[in-house]
Amino acid sequence: MISVNDFKTGLTVEVDGDIFTVLDFQHVKPGKGAAFVRSKLKNLRNGNTVERTFRAGETIGRAIIENRAVQYLYASGSEHVFMDNQTYDQFSLEADQLEWELNFLKENMTVNIVSYHSELLGINLPTSVELKVVETEPSVKGNTAQGATKFAKLETGLSVQVPLFINEDDVLLVDTREGKYISRA
Repeated sequence: MISVNDFKTGLTVEVDGDIFTVLDFQHVKPGKGAAFVRSKLKNLRNGNTVERTFRAGETIGRAIIENRAVQYLYASGSEHVFMDNQTYDQFSLEADQLEWELNFLKENMTVNIVSYHSELLGINLPTSVELKVVETEPSVKGNTAQGATKFAKLETGLSVQVPLFINEDDVLLVDTREGKYISRA
């Protein structure tokens, strides 16, 4: 058990039978009435974000989440197959568990699997990945204003805004948290 007064960003807790990670929290001490903690929590099972208010000093369950390194092997229909790097066991996750992550997954890529008491919750991607540009408009000299951008389609199907000097077959570094272009790789 953990007190809500000890909340930290990234802490995983169990509330009403669901597993949440703390995205944001605020301790509030009103002039009249009891203190409370306002928090923003992300459900690790379905990805929904909820706002909850707890009384100061209230205790809730601490959820111990396990992260293991796994390798992404291939997609088979709506299932995506991974292999544990230590035991070589293979397992699959459904596409609806990986909606955002599929924008960045490539075959043979190493990621971390997130599990809670042997229940697979999803994967954690590295903060940035290298992806190849498969389609973009050609840049024309002289049509630039300051900071001009264009769209580029990457090998995973993700479209990102990139500077005009990016061409097809360039390899880009892309932020997996926001899906934005960082630089050329």
